[in-house]
Amino acid sequence: MSVLRQPPSSTRSVPRLLPLTLTNPSMVAQHTPCTMHLSILPPELACKLFYTMLDLSQSWKRNKWWLFDRLVESPHRTSFYARKTDGVGSSNSWQEAAQYWYNGRQTDPPEVFPDVMEEACVYVENMVNEEIQKRHRLPLEWAGRGSEGQIWRANVAASNCYEGTKDSVGFHSDHLTYLGPYPTIASLSLGTTRIFRLREVVPSEEIHSRTAQTFNIPLPHNSLVIMHASTQEKFKHSIPPQSTLDLYRPLFPHHSRLEYPSEPSNCRINITFRFYRPDFKPPSIPRCNCGVPTILRPDMKNRHDGQTDKYWWTCCAGAQKEGKGCSFWRVMDMKAEGRGPTISDVGSNER
Repeated sequence: MSVLRQPPSSTRSVPRLLPLTLTNPSMVAQHTPCTMHLSILPPELACKLFYTMLDLSQSWKRNKWWLFDRLVESPHRTSFYARKTDGVGSSNSWQEAAQYWYNGRQTDPPEVFPDVMEEACVYVENMVNEEIQKRHRLPLEWAGRGSEGQIWRANVAASNCYEGTKDSVGFHSDHLTYLGPYPTIASLSLGTTRIFRLREVVPSEEIHSRTAQTFNIPLPHNSLVIMHASTQEKFKHSIPPQSTLDLYRPLFPHHSRLEYPSEPSNCRINITFRFYRPDFKPPSIPRCNCGVPTILRPDMKNRHDGQTDKYWWTCCAGAQKEGKGCSFWRVMDMKAEGRGPTISDVGSNER
């Protein structure tokens, strides 16, 4: 007696790619749109900034938001800082205007950069601008200049504290609401080494020919990862929990307790320096039917060549309204919304 069997599938399965650990700057640059820079700050400055932010982190909060029908809490502490000016003009009204929204709620007025963060930011800005000058610029990148002629100027910083092995953040790409398309974000790591995980979002037209690659990048104390233009459009990133970690042992004692020896720490402080573009100021952000500013997202699964990629404004009010938002959705139109100047506006001289 013959047995009926299902015919073999005509579609060939795509093999999964194993995670790849990128242990040095050359590997990071080879496999991702990021660059990695070790010992970015003078050692004593890096240690002083770590202590300062660790002390401040005791009052930082864990963000809360609604995900579908339940309230969730971020598994790490975070805070937000803004510079005295926006880095483009010299007006100090920037602080008054910096009333941003996060996950559907208006944030508290941001703290000003502490002096030691200002000092460190000079090193970060110099490295970012040096790297940008080596790269091909994408059409929708900001083409303006900072108040001192820089291509990129940090005017805000999101700061995070990951304490112990379990503090983490899941896969996400950063909201582009105030960053605009193709942002550059500089992520400074201080304290204990943690894994920074990147995973590409494979475009819909390629899912039958390849799978996503995951990259693990160990980030030691005093290292800088620059997420260059297209990182937020192509990749999601996370800080996963770890089963073990190596304690950070500072080279210098705390600047306010010089008579005591330094103590080991299980904390990683992460400062992500960002440039909030003047053409994406809060008053220019469309509001949804809930009356709340929308968020800007890239169309990650239908991206193309950096020339014709699309972005859309969408409601995020549900993050603070028990998961109940509206159906607002609109494609961003740079020219109709009066945004720019961009690289495509000024031509090839800036590329």
